[in-house]
Amino acid sequence: MPSLLVIIPLIGILILNLPLGKIMRKAAFWLALILTIGQASLVAFAGRGFWADFSGPLAKYFPVSLAASDDLSLVVLLAIGLVSLAALLVGRGLIADEDECFVFINLLLLAMTGMNGIAMVSDLFSLYVFLEITAVSSFILIALRRDRDGLEGAFKYLVLSAVATVLMLSAIAILFLVGGHTSFVTVRTALSGAPNSMIIDVALCLFIAGLLIKGGLVPFHGWLPDAYSSAPAPASILLAGIITKTTGVYTLMRLVKDVFPPNSDMNNILMLAGTVSILVGALAALEQKDFKRMLAYSSISQVGYIILGFGTGTELGFAGAVFHLFNHAIFKSQLFVNAAAVEEQTGSRDMDAMGGLAARMPVTGFTSAVACLSTAGIPPLAGFWSKLIIILALWKAGDYTYAVIAILASVITLAYFLSLQRRVFFGKLARGFEQLREARWSLLIPAILLTLITIGIGVFFPFFVNTIILPIRSIL
Repeated sequence: MPSLLVIIPLIGILILNLPLGKIMRKAAFWLALILTIGQASLVAFAGRGFWADFSGPLAKYFPVSLAASDDLSLVVLLAIGLVSLAALLVGRGLIADEDECFVFINLLLLAMTGMNGIAMVSDLFSLYVFLEITAVSSFILIALRRDRDGLEGAFKYLVLSAVATVLMLSAIAILFLVGGHTSFVTVRTALSGAPNSMIIDVALCLFIAGLLIKGGLVPFHGWLPDAYSSAPAPASILLAGIITKTTGVYTLMRLVKDVFPPNSDMNNILMLAGTVSILVGALAALEQKDFKRMLAYSSISQVGYIILGFGTGTELGFAGAVFHLFNHAIFKSQLFVNAAAVEEQTGSRDMDAMGGLAARMPVTGFTSAVACLSTAGIPPLAGFWSKLIIILALWKAGDYTYAVIAILASVITLAYFLSLQRRVFFGKLARGFEQLREARWSLLIPAILLTLITIGIGVFFPFFVNTIILPIRSIL
């Protein structure tokens, strides 16, 4: 029953907060570990029958319809499980205060509840509820340390998220008036029966703008670099790895697929937004000295590829977008894990003050290089294949200019990541780091796991293209 992925984390939060003294605080990590590993394993190995619509003795108490209706939902659920596991392990290693770690685990479970609901819900209002659950946990995660930068980043996200909420609720109200219900099927039927309606176009524009804010795309990206860089390391992994992908990008893909009727104007807007985000994010990343801020701008650029891919409106473009969404969740989480390891060992995120760290931190240096090359689209790593599919989809659709821009932006991506590797890991060891040691195992384990996934998907791409990529094309 897919509803278990929403119900069990909620029950876990309730159990952890029972007045049982320190027993639950000590058990919190292990409970969250079981849930994250369990979700990733369940998505990977559970049969199709498990993912049908929820119906059973609890249905009258839990009336929200939840189902992993296609491979798109399953890909996102798998990414949620893997990224949450990485964030949990990093949080366990870096958050020394027991009370703060306990709060983080509760917020992680709450964010998982919201994201799992987003991945499986089938009506607009319930979608909005799960979006807000995820957003609330995100605000607190960013400001978890209650320092000035964290509070500032959380405030910026809060303000822009409130704007997105107003836009989406307004759109939902209009669509409810048009369709008489908020279920995806009913709204899509109503929209298909009323083409070229100005009020419907307004509703679609409002909803898309709200989701672009959630996804941090240009020109709504102002909150993202501050939020990613000021949040504690495990929160940055969650935000960059999966939260913005789920609340913004995945939700937009789901609505374009299941609710909004085919619309060439909407596709053109999405492709333009994706292209601008690719270029702005890549060019801004070139100028960064702060490790995490460079990764934040890189996220804006890579999310642009996802939007550009499914903006083509073709099956191949949609498949490439879904594939790149998963790849980006993996390699960007890995890079933020590496940034956390470097910051913990050196006490700094200033890349100009570093150099030669790979001599003292070989595992961190190697895993960072793999993630950087995958992000830049270097074969045979996973990021190469998903970018290639997107570029081929653009070329086959006749969007040659967009395809050329996507290729050139990958060169820029390679440039700033080579700069990162040179300034942080290559060359002569910087003065003052002679006694530096490799990061602790709580940081190395998730980095190694995510690296193996990136390499494995790239090397065994022929297997994945037949079992995952081509089935994704059939979603449409």
